[in-house]
Amino acid sequence: MLKRFNRRDFTATNVIILITVIMYIIQINIPQGGLLFGLNLYFMVYDFWWQPLTTIFAHGGIAHLGMNMFVLWQFGNLIERFRGKKEIILLYFITGIVTSLLSFLYIYYLDNQVNLVGASGAICAILGYVAYYDKAQRGGIITWILLISVAPLLIGLPIAWYAHFIGLAVGFIYALIRR
Repeated sequence: MLKRFNRRDFTATNVIILITVIMYIIQINIPQGGLLFGLNLYFMVYDFWWQPLTTIFAHGGIAHLGMNMFVLWQFGNLIERFRGKKEIILLYFITGIVTSLLSFLYIYYLDNQVNLVGASGAICAILGYVAYYDKAQRGGIITWILLISVAPLLIGLPIAWYAHFIGLAVGFIYALIRR
């Protein structure tokens, strides 16, 4: 039987997840959706000004989307419960866009063939935020980000490891500023 939705189901985090899933469906159903919504040199060459935001919603496949949304659901709802809807919305979008822009510098100067997609940078910023406030979890969070950044590279998966590290630092700095 279908579960009845109540007000608790409509957290800001769950709405962000829903928007991300809808954007992914749009992305995969339009020609070159990944290039249009991802972050790449089109940002500067063709003035695709929306890319630092839309790259947070674009993903490289259903597994990529699922993993990111699971972590967002876990940590986003945790932050929202303790700090409120406004905090998770500001945290996600400000740090996500800043992480995208800083990642673009890496792309522009060091690897301009990249098309950056995924919420991983914004989610790593959320983890950086949590690491700032929860010192007991800090080592585990840093270890986890090292693992999700380096292990895929070792088996040849194209992963934006730099966005993970940039996001972690941006989230930590954001928490430091907002404390």
